[in-house]
Parts: sequence; structure tokens; C-alpha cells
Amino acid sequence: MKLRHAFTALLLCHLGTAGAVAASRDALTPRQIDEAMAQHAQYLLAAGVAFEHGEGVARDPERAAACYCEAARLGAPEAMFSLGWMYANARGVPRDDAYAGTLFAMAAMLDHPQASKMQRYTGDYTGSVPACLTAPDWERYDGVVTRLMARLSPERRQVVNTVIELAPRFGVEPRFALAIAAVESAFNPAAISPKNAQGVMQLIPETAARFNVQNALDARQNIAGGLAYLRWLLAYFEGDVRLVAAAYNAGEGAVERYQGVPPYAETQAYVERVIGYYQVETHPFDSRVVPSSSILAQTRLASQ
Repeated sequence: MKLRHAFTALLLCHLGTAGAVAASRDALTPRQIDEAMAQHAQYLLAAGVAFEHGEGVARDPERAAACYCEAARLGAPEAMFSLGWMYANARGVPRDDAYAGTLFAMAAMLDHPQASKMQRYTGDYTGSVPACLTAPDWERYDGVVTRLMARLSPERRQVVNTVIELAPRFGVEPRFALAIAAVESAFNPAAISPKNAQGVMQLIPETAARFNVQNALDARQNIAGGLAYLRWLLAYFEGDVRLVAAAYNAGEGAVERYQGVPPYAETQAYVERVIGYYQVETHPFDSRVVPSSSILAQTRLASQ
């Protein structure tokens, strides 16, 4: 019983929902929150499997472990097991039987069929977990975002709900999608800029047409179009949040021309605001969406 209580406390600590989701908890049902997190966990798990085994992407055990860890933090038992296996066998991470034993115990508590068998090789639950399972500061101390959401009108809270609902379907973390929507329009579905960027995600007509948005002032269509563009940019810039945010603001052509964040005051301020909300500089991506930008290879060569 003591072990179960310790495990439950660990699960509550490490598998909490994202701060932006918690901020709008009063506008979402528990089932909606669970479904959104479960969808994103499955996306991350699939990405981890692809990177671990080189299925459709270059084999990358370190990236696989990162995907598994985030999916585990969202409560996916298969991800807990897979990450435990990697720690038990030193695949992409240093061998650590204490981490592996805890991860197998967590998966077993959630009825994973093989996890309890693996504990015979790694030892008992210790409560020791890798740092990636620890909730980041923005998730533990997110009072600023909570207060922001509390001030939104009912219409804009519904926009927040739609962003959270749709983001996992496009492989975009809800908090990143919320950061972009917040900076673009403050969740205003009727926003129109002097450059004719429209709606929640501020789509210019060319981008709306590119991602099949028929009515940019329809909030749901607009959000879906913006998320489709973010998914494309994440693949194109290999999950580099600064480059993705800069491209969303100034266009991917400008980012490639300057081989980084363009020296525009507006774009540089935009990127910093997005990072201020999101607090993370890398994001999982699906490399099958589009081949990556040539500037990434050039940057890697220049750094060698």
C-alpha cells in the first residue's frame, strides 16, 4: 500500500496536464482534457517508435527517448515501458536501472502487460525518475497564464478550447499553439491586421489558400489552417521553435534568406513573446510532412 501511495503521488507530480490546459480547466470538461492529452501522448509515442527503429525517418535513439519521456509524462504506459527499456539497455540514454525500475513500475501500475516482468532485471520501484519527467517551471508556477485566461471573454475562452482540441490532431503541443494564437490575436476570431492577416491565427490570404481555409474569419477553420502551417513549419525547421515562430511571423523565405531569425524588430519581438509563453525552444516534429530546410544542413556544417 505504501508503494501504491508513493507511485500515485509520483504520477500526480510528474504527469500533470500542461499549464495552458489547466488554465482553461473551468471551460473544459475533464473528459475533453484527458482526450486532448491522450491524443498528444499517442502522437509522441508514435514519433518515438519511428525514431527508435528508423521507420520513415533517420534512426535517432536520443530523440526517441525524448519523445517517450514526454509521452510518459502525459500518462502513456507504453511510453513508460519503452523509456524504461531504453534506460535498462543504454539505448540513446546512459544505463540506469533505478530509472528503468521506476518506469517499469509506473507502466505496470497502469496494467502494461510486460512491465512487471522487466522489473525482475532492473529491481524494484525506487521513485527515481529522469529529469525529463519533472514538470518544468512554467507548468508548476503558471499563475500568469491562469490570470490571463481568467480575464478572457466567454467567446475567447471558446477559442482557447478549440485550439486545445485541434492542436494534437496536427501534432502541435497545445501550449505552443496557444502561444502563437495569444501573440497573433489574443484569441480574437474577428481580428484583421493592416496587412489583411485575419482571424485567430492571423492568416494572410495566401496562407489561407495554401492550407485550404475557405473562410478565414471562421474560428475553427482559421485555427485548423494555422495549425496545419505550424505542423509544416515544425517539420521544415526540424522543431526549432525560434525559427518556426520567426517564419510564422515573417515567412519561411525571410528566415532562409537571413539563415535565422530575421533582423526585423517586429519579428524579433514576436519570437521572444512566443518563447515567453512557451518556455521551450524545441518541439517534436514529423519529418514526413516536408523535407527540412537546406539552411539547417548549412548551419550544422558551419558549426563543425
